[in-house]
Amino acid sequence: AKKSKVKMAKEQVSRPKKSGRLYSKAVFTGYKRGHRNQHEGTALLKIEGVNTKDETEFYMGKRCAYVYKAKRLTACPGHDKPSRLRVIWGKVVRSHGNSGAVRAQFKKNLPSGAMGRRIRVMMYPSRI
Repeated sequence: AKKSKVKMAKEQVSRPKKSGRLYSKAVFTGYKRGHRNQHEGTALLKIEGVNTKDETEFYMGKRCAYVYKAKRLTACPGHDKPSRLRVIWGKVVRSHGNSGAVRAQFKKNLPSGAMGRRIRVMMYPSRI
């Protein structure tokens, strides 16, 4: 039993350090709306682990990104290979309701097909 514990400890040390993600996970739940009209310029996001209005305060002003794959390859500045990945950038502007949802405005309005999909809420810019 002792040999196996030593062997396991050696395996853990030799493994290269894995980098953690630098964003919080959120879900695009829909657009801001009233009873009859919806406003596509403002997206509603539910951030993982945020359940009260007070907890949303930390995320105000943070950048958020909708990352998706397109059909065709496109070259992006700063990268040598063309990629299918695309990003729509936005920022968290205010809280929405009492259960930890936030409103975000994106450079281009999010497509309706993005509802229920993952949004990355970055940990910058810092206000601390």
